[in-house]
Amino acid sequence: MRRRPVVSALILALLAPAGAAAQAGPAAGTTPAPVYRVYAIRYAVLPGFPLDGLVEGADSTGRIDLAMMVWLLRGPGGRTVLVDAGFHRDSLVKRWKPRSYERPDSAVRKAGVRAEQVTDLVLTHLHWDHADGVDLFPRAHVWVQKAEYEHYTAPGRPGHEGVTAEDAAYLERLKADGRLTLVDGDGREILPGIVVYTGGKHTFESQYLGVRTAQGTTVVASDNVYLYLNLERHAPIAQTLDRASNLAAQARMLELATSPRLIVPGHDPAVFVRFPRPGDGVAEIR
Repeated sequence: MRRRPVVSALILALLAPAGAAAQAGPAAGTTPAPVYRVYAIRYAVLPGFPLDGLVEGADSTGRIDLAMMVWLLRGPGGRTVLVDAGFHRDSLVKRWKPRSYERPDSAVRKAGVRAEQVTDLVLTHLHWDHADGVDLFPRAHVWVQKAEYEHYTAPGRPGHEGVTAEDAAYLERLKADGRLTLVDGDGREILPGIVVYTGGKHTFESQYLGVRTAQGTTVVASDNVYLYLNLERHAPIAQTLDRASNLAAQARMLELATSPRLIVPGHDPAVFVRFPRPGDGVAEIR
């Protein structure tokens, strides 16, 4: 008779619906997983960019006004993560002549964040329009893929392949100062609720992010997916080192994201149409 409560408990456990334990919530004493709010922030526009320079096989006569963006992840406890840093050097501004340009540190203020409040800065890759503004965020700890960093800071590399010598040298100084972490590989949770993935091959080892949000998982693709059109046509980006890897990364993003609408491309102006709030060049992805 004394064994009946144990047997009854086992029977109840076997009859319980699958996933019941997961639905019960976090175990006592554990910390709930952090949830972030994700924002795309436009800091400039490059007018009339060739469409076939973004989407393989696109109409060679097509043009698009390219949105230059950074992405802000606002988490609990003051964690404020910036994904990419834009550009600000005079030589780059004069060369590319962007429209509606404002320095990235000024642009993030539209989302209510001062540059010194950014705790972490994740670089998806080291191209000038994503890495040149790192020095604008003086207190941020910087994260980049180890293979990406080593490839573009190797002797003879800086100043080539879209990576400026000045930016490479600045990152080397950050590493020496202990403000840069080299992420070694794919599927790494660099911060609670933020996982980085490789395989897009826009550059030597570009990465993209999966971010835990109230809506589920949001994917910040950066230049591993330039436009929504890449996903809609299942077409690789026109500037990739490996088109097959880029297509595989797109397919993986569709699996990672809770919904396809939560995949944020790197330069599509339609982001600010699909997500019009709060406005003024800021789009909350939700």
